[in-house]
Amino acid sequence: MKINQKFNQEMILKGNMLKAILTLAIPVVINSFLQTMYNLTDTYWLGKIGTNELAAINLVTPVQNIIINFGMGITVAGSVLISQYIGGGEKEHAKSMANQIFACAMGFSLVCAAVVFFITPGVVGWLRADGATYHHACTYLRIVVWDMPFLYMVNIFSAVHQAQGDTVRPMLLNLVGILLNMVLDPLFMVGMNMGTAGAASATLLAKVPPAVVAFCILCRRGDGVYLDVRSIRFRLEDIKMILRIGLPTAVGGSTMQLGFLLMSRNVYAYGDQAMAAYGIGNKINGLISMPSNAIGSAVATIVGQNMGARQVERAREGYLLSMKIAVAFLFIGGMILSRDVISTYIVSIFSDDAQVVAMAADFLSIMAFWCFTNGVYNATTGLFQGTGHTEFTMAIDAARLWVFRFLTIWFCETILHMGVRSIWYSVVVSNGICSAIWLIFYKSNIWKKSRIRVGKDETKA
Repeated sequence: MKINQKFNQEMILKGNMLKAILTLAIPVVINSFLQTMYNLTDTYWLGKIGTNELAAINLVTPVQNIIINFGMGITVAGSVLISQYIGGGEKEHAKSMANQIFACAMGFSLVCAAVVFFITPGVVGWLRADGATYHHACTYLRIVVWDMPFLYMVNIFSAVHQAQGDTVRPMLLNLVGILLNMVLDPLFMVGMNMGTAGAASATLLAKVPPAVVAFCILCRRGDGVYLDVRSIRFRLEDIKMILRIGLPTAVGGSTMQLGFLLMSRNVYAYGDQAMAAYGIGNKINGLISMPSNAIGSAVATIVGQNMGARQVERAREGYLLSMKIAVAFLFIGGMILSRDVISTYIVSIFSDDAQVVAMAADFLSIMAFWCFTNGVYNATTGLFQGTGHTEFTMAIDAARLWVFRFLTIWFCETILHMGVRSIWYSVVVSNGICSAIWLIFYKSNIWKKSRIRVGKDETKA
């Protein structure tokens, strides 16, 4: 694996760009699919149990995602910083940064898990849940939130290894977790009749073994960039760099997820069936978007290492090729999924409720038809993350939800009186507008001025 990492680094900096993109992106696609399967497995079995249980999980999932995305600011910063240090030949600084990322992320995850546990009843009540939905939502969130330390451990592992050009081991690690979850879900939810508590417990327990393995591998000396837990000392300079790069990503991601939480509140106003349909449509659409998200991650690594090596034009080449691949894939896949027959058949796997199926199929068809704009969005996000300009990703993420999406909902509900379809169209309109804004930022060439210090140079936008 050490030889493979070195080979990937050479390919990223000097080799065939298409091969570099695919080598990094394909394992990330598989990895993302495995992570999504955690939620899809829950959705499948809960759909068989009842609409209230399914609606409850879809209602509180954004709460969990707010914390995950805020913490991901730390791991994204780690991946970007480590990749640029590796590209610039500063291996020791890369190792030091990995230790700082570990300490910050794990501390944050423990504090957040405890806070969410205690505020869960108030949050679920604010989301307008009542009766059985309120009970199921509280039960699920109070259990599943304790998977945060284990999830963050796996994310740290993925960040450190992806920065070195290794996306295979993170994929294999998540394979262990999803296989466990697929076994534990039906066992707890159906066999032991635990319902939403079973879904949460299965998700939590399935993350423990991968986290333990990740920690052991990261602590193994001589394996590229590794952790030295016994000698961790907080370095103010490194902490400032993590905050400088990671805080905008954290704020942008969590702000976006808070917007999703408000979206859930708006959807729930249309009832349990609309909430269930919204969750099903989002999760299925997420499957086709995975290659685009993976390509965005590959762009961040490719751009990061090449900017660290002062190869700006090669970084641009990697971005443009990646964007074309993502747009082409999403356009073809979206045209297929947007067909009514296909979208209806797929969503019917997750629910037996005719009204839920009809609404979810409509939502999926609309999103799939326009999902090619995500190729621009994801690739350009990777470009700006790779150069350390995470303040732009923060602004775009926040504007996508808080400005363009909610304005579209207001216009469609108030002026056009489109009902629940206002939610559906707000997703594609906001994504399209922000993709166009990203292209304008790319054309400005701001991304060429890296905000990460490598060697003796440090430039700022």
